[in-house]
Amino acid sequence: MCANYIPSTHDQLRQHFQVAPPDSEYKAESFPGYMSPMIRLPRADALPGDRACALGMFGMVPHWADEKLARQTYNARAETVATKPSFRHAFKHGQFCVIPAASFYEPSYESGKAERWEIAAANGEPLGIAGIWDYKPAADKGLPLLSFSMLTINADGHPLMQRFHKPDDEKRMLVILRPDQYDDWLHCPVDEFSVFLERYPADALTAHPAPRGSHKAIQGSLL
Repeated sequence: MCANYIPSTHDQLRQHFQVAPPDSEYKAESFPGYMSPMIRLPRADALPGDRACALGMFGMVPHWADEKLARQTYNARAETVATKPSFRHAFKHGQFCVIPAASFYEPSYESGKAERWEIAAANGEPLGIAGIWDYKPAADKGLPLLSFSMLTINADGHPLMQRFHKPDDEKRMLVILRPDQYDDWLHCPVDEFSVFLERYPADALTAHPAPRGSHKAIQGSLL
């Protein structure tokens, strides 16, 4: 599924997601293992509207794992997120987050070979992707680590997202939230999370070929 995306800029975090950007810089294009912004509740008793933005590793790293695991845990299937060892602790504790993205990339094989496409909101607004997060305490003189994964659902028959990935692979898509769902998702009881597992409308998205190097984002664009 999604292993590459463009995190939202500082301005988008302030204006669209209504959070203060993280203090540390982050790369303008994210891959598994990169530190990127994620939005979560600032504390357990937070009220609706209370949101905090922090940098987390793209790819879940539970307390028992090495950071290399992030290369395999950047997406979490909604069907198995409650039982998979890498995700079940975060899910059990309702550690839901919103991953702010300007756009994301998927491979299309319609030409007979893999071609990188960029997918974004048709209205030009940022995308809020449903995710889960976890915390790994500091150990062996290392630093504590926040990490996150993007939730995915089946996309068979979706007018847009069924066009991506290898022809024989199951079609999957990210769980994209509407802005009016952000707070509800962050406060969602575990037994109600399936309410958010909706396919984002194809006509609310736009997609086009985007070969590597075509996105000229620089670190300064995050400010």
